[in-house]
Amino acid sequence: MHFKWNIETPSSERKQAAKELADKIGMSPILADLLIRRGIKTESAAKRFFRPMLSELIDPFLMNDMDIAVDRLNDAMGRKERIMVYGDYDVDGCTAVALVYKVLQQFYSNIEYYIPDRYDEGYGVSRKSIDEAKEKGVKLIIVLDCGIKAIDEIAYAKKLGIDFIICDHHVPDDEMPPAVAILNPKRKDSTYPFHHLSGCGVGFKFMQAFAKNNGIPFSRLMPVLDFCAISIASDIVPVTGENRTLAFHGLKQLNQNPSVGLKAIIKICGLAGRELTMSDIVFKIGPRINASGRIQNGKEAVDLLVERDLKTALLQASQINGYNELRKDIDKQMTEEANQIVEKLENQQHLSSIVLYGENWKKGVIGIVASRLTELYFRPTVVLTIVDGMATGSARSVAGFDIYDAIKSCRDLLENFGGHTYAAGLSMKKENIPAFSKRFQAYVNNHIQPEQTQALLDIEEEIDFKDITKKMLTDLKKFAPHGPFNPKPLFCTHNVYDYGTSKVVGKMQEHIKLELVDSKSSNVMNGIAFGQSSSALFIKSKRSFDIVYTIEENAYKHGEIQLQIEDIKPSGNEE
Repeated sequence: MHFKWNIETPSSERKQAAKELADKIGMSPILADLLIRRGIKTESAAKRFFRPMLSELIDPFLMNDMDIAVDRLNDAMGRKERIMVYGDYDVDGCTAVALVYKVLQQFYSNIEYYIPDRYDEGYGVSRKSIDEAKEKGVKLIIVLDCGIKAIDEIAYAKKLGIDFIICDHHVPDDEMPPAVAILNPKRKDSTYPFHHLSGCGVGFKFMQAFAKNNGIPFSRLMPVLDFCAISIASDIVPVTGENRTLAFHGLKQLNQNPSVGLKAIIKICGLAGRELTMSDIVFKIGPRINASGRIQNGKEAVDLLVERDLKTALLQASQINGYNELRKDIDKQMTEEANQIVEKLENQQHLSSIVLYGENWKKGVIGIVASRLTELYFRPTVVLTIVDGMATGSARSVAGFDIYDAIKSCRDLLENFGGHTYAAGLSMKKENIPAFSKRFQAYVNNHIQPEQTQALLDIEEEIDFKDITKKMLTDLKKFAPHGPFNPKPLFCTHNVYDYGTSKVVGKMQEHIKLELVDSKSSNVMNGIAFGQSSSALFIKSKRSFDIVYTIEENAYKHGEIQLQIEDIKPSGNEE
């Protein structure tokens, strides 16, 4: 892939501010400048960033309708009403349902959970689930990570005597459902100071308020913080503010005392015995939880997440791992088909967006295919298939472009849509696909910036190898957990050379294992460049080159520094 390097040189004023902050916090000016880039400019702010405190979580009762939601839940429990915890079939929805169910189950037994079938019921609140709830005598449904657009369904439930509490984080329409309470930090009238919670995060705030109202110590909520970390990483919400606090302590819980179900997934992923990071969640744990809803039914994922017996959980995790292997095969085949279609499009290199339709593509995997195409072509992408005669799709975006607004601009062509800035779902009549494609493309043309359609590496600091020390590695670890708005820092070093021992490695000889020196020190740095073996001949030519990389700890040699190299260019190449 051809990356454009974006390097912003700090001003003399910022360099001075970084030096002053570095002296106060005992870190290098390089790392102090990373903090300033993240809006952290004082010693006290740096301490809060490095050690986020659970005591500083926002008062949950600042969220609109929270007092109403807690009162209705208390009434239901007092009257011994049947409660259903309902959620979306993706990672965020499944972890949210597991979290709320596990907390309430400690104090109340007349409770169950429900995950809709992706293929039979579709996204969100279904009439089938409401009818089933009525048959079981359910009086209150707590819906998580969906529901904000279920106006007709919740009105139907209300007629049947079933109340809803909505815990969602997707963008609402002007009209909202007739629920008893709507907990959503993205409400237009929101009084909550942090707007970027995951669906599971909203569920956690509800449980925090429930605990606070009933005199339940916060320690009873600690065991479910690992679910918050899973949802924050998997749903790609900003890792700032309250999300950073929940992710920080959720990762600590995941590493020290994970729930039984997550322990089984960790073992099945081959991650046992090592410190888990947000990347492990994104690439290993999250996809396995997701696979259940993509291939079979998301309820199996919740069954695993709330399981208490490790032996049973390991069997369930093995089953879900099998779904993930099947998902990978389907994903690979569909992505290849989609790529072939894109390559045949006229002037595809000039298109600012991609809209693809495959009548037999599997609904549960089209979101992954949309993500892969977005990463490959750096274009907002919509992938559609047919379900029950209706075109149903998933949309994914590039950095900085709001795909929800783009889809909303075509709402008159749609039967349904929902989502947020970087990911959305939609459905329409099959005959509307050409008109939607044309209108969507026009909107993207008019609103996207040229740099948003480029493969861009945002380099935070230009450094020399002499700057890289074990203390720097130790201090860099404090910047975790990483994610949107707190990415893993990318560094650049110019004029480096092969030490003479770099070599191509991997089953397909696709990677390069490097030993490098730069022009300003005698430090020899170890590095790994995944999928970049095409640069090996140039590297061995003894000419100088520039590298962009992250600084890691070698997974196999504790304390040893290793550069994970993202891109390599001949020195003097200005692109």
